[in-house]
Amino acid sequence: MDQAENLRKIMQQQKEVSKEPARVIAVTSGKGGVGKSSVSVNLAIQFKRLGKNVIILDADFGLANVEVMFGVIPRYNLSDLLYNGKELKEIICDGPEGIKFISGGSGIANLANFDKEQVKRLIAKLSELEQMADVVIIDTGAGINPSVMEFLISSPETILVTTPEPTSVTDSYALLKALSMTEGFDEKSTKIKMIANRVLDEKDGKALYEKLSMVVMKFLNMNIEFLGTVPQDNYITKAIMKQKPVSIMYPNAVSSKHFETIVQKLEGSAQNVPEQRKGIKGYFKNFFARKNM
Repeated sequence: MDQAENLRKIMQQQKEVSKEPARVIAVTSGKGGVGKSSVSVNLAIQFKRLGKNVIILDADFGLANVEVMFGVIPRYNLSDLLYNGKELKEIICDGPEGIKFISGGSGIANLANFDKEQVKRLIAKLSELEQMADVVIIDTGAGINPSVMEFLISSPETILVTTPEPTSVTDSYALLKALSMTEGFDEKSTKIKMIANRVLDEKDGKALYEKLSMVVMKFLNMNIEFLGTVPQDNYITKAIMKQKPVSIMYPNAVSSKHFETIVQKLEGSAQNVPEQRKGIKGYFKNFFARKNM
């Protein structure tokens, strides 16, 4: 190894040591069809515009909404990393504006059945994301499926997407109730923040939050924070039809500006995450904690 190559190696090692752990945010909803994946994708774009490297893990097994919204068909997914000898860099797909994403595929459904050695290998592989991303957004499945609960319990930050539809409100409450009753959930370690989606305006969104928050506090003794609103916007529908996120297709749309405001609020909020829950490695170690690692 020549002197220049040795210097580059030292500089890379110093960079890896000094880099802050990636911020992990799970995005979820009590039911499908409320715009959860749209929120995930548009938040990712707005984070990227703030200079952050962003990777989305599409953990919504069976629906693959992220790849549809990006108009990209992945060649490989998480299953190929787990079973077919592919490396992490081979399963990461390029989305628009430098956003990257990983398709969970059937690999997401199999995570709960992993043995100890498979868990260790997966954590080692996914820990490589630490050097690639400043923010990792996990787009979970909707509803109270046990695998969804595992993703939420492990996340230091969870964003709950709710709309004014009565079924969305009741299903959001059901999800929070299921989460509160799931073994391993610790409210002090998981900040839950709500986005009111498809509302008339900010006032309408705040009223929706207060309605849900009051019931959750009364019956579950759980606190949820109000993150912001995304108003009903026909430009979102137009963008989805063209397989483009609204933040890219119509950057000046009202909804795009609200996504920008929400990300600025996320950036400005200090998040006190316990050391063992920081970063990708901390996240997945917590995810597999009941594997007695």
